Amino acid sequence: MSNPRRITLVGATGLIGRAIMRASVGREDIRLTAVSRREVPLPKGARMEMVIADPANWPEVIAETKPDVLISALGTTWKKAGKDEDTFRAVDLDLVVASAKAARKAGAQQMILVSSGMANAASKNFYLSVKGQAEAGVTLLKFDRTDILHPGLLVGKRINDPRFAETAGIILSPVMNVFLHGRARKMRSIRDDVVARGALSLALAKQKGRFVHDNDAIVRASRQLST
Repeated sequence: MSNPRRITLVGATGLIGRAIMRASVGREDIRLTAVSRREVPLPKGARMEMVIADPANWPEVIAETKPDVLISALGTTWKKAGKDEDTFRAVDLDLVVASAKAARKAGAQQMILVSSGMANAASKNFYLSVKGQAEAGVTLLKFDRTDILHPGLLVGKRINDPRFAETAGIILSPVMNVFLHGRARKMRSIRDDVVARGALSLALAKQKGRFVHDNDAIVRASRQLST
């Protein structure tokens, strides 16, 4: 059996980060290391390492993990950022790009960024603009392979992170999905475990280049991950 793919995960405490850790359980083709600012319970049966460190020290920690792939599932909320643009940008842009730079410098060949549908650096929407800027910053690092995920409405159980508008959307998502066609398909709901499996599947891909994956592409990638 070939050597396992060394994957470093940042954003482990969030919805997608925790789903990625769960999806890695039992897999011998990857070796996952999570870098986090706070501790989070590991999934049952997980054989992985979690390093707790202040974000200011993440570049050194990421370098020590010697990743083949960096997966960033980093993201805060407007409320958690105290409704402050600089605080929000510090996580969703600055920390994302700093982590990517550290991984690239350490020899990582691939970057997987969980972004957002409709992300656009030129958008007048602050959230979408920051997400687009993060994508641009990661792209400039010229990894051998860059995968940018554009999931729609994320469905999953969040911990200590109530989002009432999002919760309402999740409840209505089965009905909403029926009416989302054409360009609007990208905003359909998608489960956290599907995004996680899609990310791990892409981490094992060999083709070089830059790829942007919408909801449908993420679903296809998740189905290609062997069990």
